[in-house]
Amino acid sequence: MRSFAGLLGAGLLATVLAGCATPQVAPAGGQPGTPHLEPHHAVMADGYRLPYSVWRPAGPPRAVVLALHGLNDYRHAYATVGPYLAGRGIVVYAYDQRGFGATEGRGLWHGTDKLVDDMRTLSRLLRRRHPGLPLYLLGESMGAAVLLAAQGDGQATVPADGMILTAPAVWARETMPFYQRYLLWLVAHTFPHRTFTGKGLKVTASDNIDMLRAQGRDPLVIKATRADVLWGLTNLMDRALAAAPKLHLPTLILYGERDEIIPKKPACRLLTDLTSSGNGYWQAVLYPRGYHMLTRDLQAERVLNDIVRWVLAPVKTTPRPAAGRAAAIERFCG
Repeated sequence: MRSFAGLLGAGLLATVLAGCATPQVAPAGGQPGTPHLEPHHAVMADGYRLPYSVWRPAGPPRAVVLALHGLNDYRHAYATVGPYLAGRGIVVYAYDQRGFGATEGRGLWHGTDKLVDDMRTLSRLLRRRHPGLPLYLLGESMGAAVLLAAQGDGQATVPADGMILTAPAVWARETMPFYQRYLLWLVAHTFPHRTFTGKGLKVTASDNIDMLRAQGRDPLVIKATRADVLWGLTNLMDRALAAAPKLHLPTLILYGERDEIIPKKPACRLLTDLTSSGNGYWQAVLYPRGYHMLTRDLQAERVLNDIVRWVLAPVKTTPRPAAGRAAAIERFCG
């Protein structure tokens, strides 16, 4: 008589063989044309429309920031960041990435290449709109992964003067336990349309409870994530981590030591890969009381002040003292 484990394994194999599917990637946009900026939308080369918000300083701007949100979020993630930076002379643009917020095909994964291409296109459009001003890219979590992935895709240099990565999503497969990789493949290839809400997980994204409750009420924040979106996100994180040694822009990396979304292991892998790469034009700031949503935590002003100081610093091409940076990473990563 077969054991229960054997029956379970046979049943699981039959399920896989009978129900194997391909994770969906949403098709391209509508009518192709020349990328351009409209008052409230950026139109990409394939006709896809990305809603955006902009915060402008009262006086002459000193710099421009293009901001990318995280998974299931949208441009409203920068609703407090934008005014804060604008009040210090920085123009801030934040847009809904494909498949999120108010975009077409919301809730679907549109592919890493499209996310990266959109960022590049918007960077070029803002360069033309604000000639002579430095342009910086700000990415939170998945948004930071998009910025990192662009560093290693073999294309031309991203048209920007630097990047700020907050809680970068670099939980690549090589940093996952084998069973997590297996379950991810299994679910994405058998039930790609199945959604997951995260309910029941004891994970704290921020200590700003009022903000988290507001997110829960916001209809544009996605509450249930498809399995094939998680698969696509993991593909993006694979590319982001692999691209770290190829970093070629001055970069500020911000990470909260209480981050429960991106574990310490992949975060430390990113930092150690950068350290061993010999690229000295990056800086890491670790916040002992910081969570995943650093720019919206209760200590957000400290984080925003660090961003402002870095953006407005006149020189970023002088390598940081390696010894001091290594000591901070050693303290955190052990």
